[in-house]
Amino acid sequence: MKETKQLTICPLSTESIPLVNDANEPFPIIGRIVPQFSSTTWSYTEELYETATETHFPDDRLDWSTYIDHQDRIVLLAFSGTSCIGQIRLVRDWNRFAYIENIAVKQTFRKLGVGHQLLAAATKWAQQRELIGLSLEAQDDNLIACRFYAREGFVLGGVDSLKQSANPHIDLTLYWYKLF
Repeated sequence: MKETKQLTICPLSTESIPLVNDANEPFPIIGRIVPQFSSTTWSYTEELYETATETHFPDDRLDWSTYIDHQDRIVLLAFSGTSCIGQIRLVRDWNRFAYIENIAVKQTFRKLGVGHQLLAAATKWAQQRELIGLSLEAQDDNLIACRFYAREGFVLGGVDSLKQSANPHIDLTLYWYKLF
């Protein structure tokens, strides 16, 4: 994996609020995770689709100021020069995990180590707060993201078949965890 040179990761500031959704770009859907539960352990296989598609999450429209200088939540932005190329949004969860609400990297900067560096910064933030790990949710059809989480040391810890009931395109929500 090549790494992006001169990458800077900084917390969201009032001045950078207009850039927060810059990394929210389309991503490919190439297959899905097929989870299995045995005894106390989740495992999974991959099912590749014959034809890849592309999807895009809508831009988040939040009160971004609530993430600035807050002890229990943060948005970290990745910059290449003055361009915002990635972001990770975290909150302290009730279970002593840092819950990743979102992680995104611009298409042209994917597979260059930006996501890895964002997770490293998230880990540091969580450890400074004496949290026990990172957690996040992903849809079963976001196979590329799930592969990334597994490479980064996350394990599948649960599956929900009802959470996305209002979305006919999503069958399962997958819960991923990384313990420190």
